[in-house]
This record gives sequence, structure tokens and C-alpha cells, in this order.
Amino acid sequence: MSEVISRDEVLKIVRDALSDILEIEPNTITEGQSFADDLEADSLALIELVEALEEALSDKVAGFAIEDESLEDLKTVRDAVDYVHENANESA
Repeated sequence: MSEVISRDEVLKIVRDALSDILEIEPNTITEGQSFADDLEADSLALIELVEALEEALSDKVAGFAIEDESLEDLKTVRDAVDYVHENANESA
């Protein structure tokens, strides 16, 4: 099965969404950064990120959603990219 969306595409979407939400440059966001400690993203910012990711992926992956219970496991940018990449390609 071919990928619906590549990991690099997901990383770009996550970076772009975070840069809009947190008002920082996308190229300053790295995968190893923690949302809370490094990026100072609060729970509201993470909810905005989830909404932005679901909206950005809605045209590529029908019905893509990030489950509320999964949100607490997403601690770093890498966690979010991996979660979205795996779930988007499984849903397809």
C-alpha cells in the first residue's frame, strides 16, 4: 500500500500549524522539541494544533481525527508527526 501522505509532508503541516499558533518561525521548530517545555505550548495551543491538523488532512484522508485520549501521549513534535503519519496512512 502506498502512503497517502509522507512523513516529511506531515512534519511540514505540523511545523506550519505550530508556527501560526505559537507565532514563531517554522524553521525554528525541531522534532525533538517538547510542546510544553521547549515551545511553551499550553493545552489550548495543543487543541488548536489538533484542529489545524484535522483540517489540513481532511482533503487527503477522509475522516482523519486525533482522538482526545491520544492527545495526552503527544509530548513532542516527533510524537505528533509519528502519530499523524501512522494514523493517516492506516485510515486510507
